[in-house]
Amino acid sequence: MTSTQRVPFLKGHGTENDFVIVPDPDGLLDLPAAAVARICDRRAGLGGDGLLRVVRSAAHPEARDQADEAEWFMDYRNGDGSIAEMCGNGTRVFARYLLHAGLVEAGDLAIATRAGVRRVHLAKTGDVTVSMGRAELPEDGVVVTLGGRSWPARNVNMGNPHAVAFVEDLAHAGDLLAVPPFSPAAVYPDGVNIEFVVDRGPGHVAMRVHERGSGETRSCGTGACAVAVAAARRDGLDPTATGTPVAYTVDVLGGSLKITELPDGTVEMTGPAEIVAEGTFDPTWLTAALA
Repeated sequence: MTSTQRVPFLKGHGTENDFVIVPDPDGLLDLPAAAVARICDRRAGLGGDGLLRVVRSAAHPEARDQADEAEWFMDYRNGDGSIAEMCGNGTRVFARYLLHAGLVEAGDLAIATRAGVRRVHLAKTGDVTVSMGRAELPEDGVVVTLGGRSWPARNVNMGNPHAVAFVEDLAHAGDLLAVPPFSPAAVYPDGVNIEFVVDRGPGHVAMRVHERGSGETRSCGTGACAVAVAAARRDGLDPTATGTPVAYTVDVLGGSLKITELPDGTVEMTGPAEIVAEGTFDPTWLTAALA
């Protein structure tokens, strides 16, 4: 990023999973990993669990083949600058931004992501529903070990990898500052999001999560979907077999999400998304910080 022109940004969150939003419709900004990490730094930057770059699908090499279905591509980066395939809370916030900016109208729309096109139902106010696609359930799982305790973790892929461990107490997850140890490591060669889950009642669970590349976050949308699917299978429920939808409320540190798995296997996530601030930053600050 070498331009001296000020760069617009917004801040938004979905159940307190927060993001810096950078509009770049023509895909002109150069945002290497180090720049994203500095922007997301909560003390030396703008602060966020991740960054959402808003690019027209036709202008981004990773999304051109989706341009016929979805005009806008969510170029999502983790807080450490690494690239991620998908972010559920980020998709809701991305959709809310598109409406806020007048780029779409309320109703149904499609958003291109690295995990494929995601369908969204967007009301003018209130919750946003995202069709998250089907969960994949690979047979190979891992064992997560923390504080002298070990738990088997269910392998669930929601376009990005998850390991879901059911525990007795969410405090057993510790501080989640570092990646929780798991084995065998070969199951997740590119890293994994790890969820720790407790039951709150019928169809109701609570979770904490260590997000790959971000540490513990207040919420993880794909993680909540993975948790709901894992809980359903643990409870002997499979809507693709019974033809009956299965719904779970998933409490996260920043609120609650409603996750529904439909008879065709599609997982829907419903929850809030808010834009809370907007402004500009001086790219000379970023250039100097990275020098």
